[in-house]
Amino acid sequence: MTLLRSPQILQIVRFALVGVVNTGTFYGFYLTLHPWMPYFLAYTVAFVLSMIGSFFLNTFFTYRTRPTWRKFLLFPLTNLTNYVVTSVGVYVFVEWVHMNDKIAPLIAAAAAIPFTYVLSRRILTRGGTGGSGADAEAGDADDAEQSPHLAPSTRR
Repeated sequence: MTLLRSPQILQIVRFALVGVVNTGTFYGFYLTLHPWMPYFLAYTVAFVLSMIGSFFLNTFFTYRTRPTWRKFLLFPLTNLTNYVVTSVGVYVFVEWVHMNDKIAPLIAAAAAIPFTYVLSRRILTRGGTGGSGADAEAGDADDAEQSPHLAPSTRR
């Protein structure tokens, strides 16, 4: 098996693709909301909305596991570090560095990427073992029983 085809590398590539989509979604929400509210409130609302989309993209596409209520409720914890790092970054870039408030969120988000990957993998794959999907789904059996509405079968 070549390095480029290893499950870990493919998972990181999928995570990066979801990150690009999520960043675009976040930025679109941010730009849409910014004219009607202060930049930091627009940033926070856009962050929450994009985080919900990120949860579903990461469960189905990145880690190939089932979304459950338990994971949905824990997923914001994976973004807590992201939120703190990017929030401080946005504030520092806008208020201290005098960076354009439309660009600052993109720059601040780059610093949080490694933390978000590690934490989301740990929560969404129940301990960070998340392989190709079958392994991750096997660990979700107890969650699926507790939350049938968010745990449709993802087997192909």
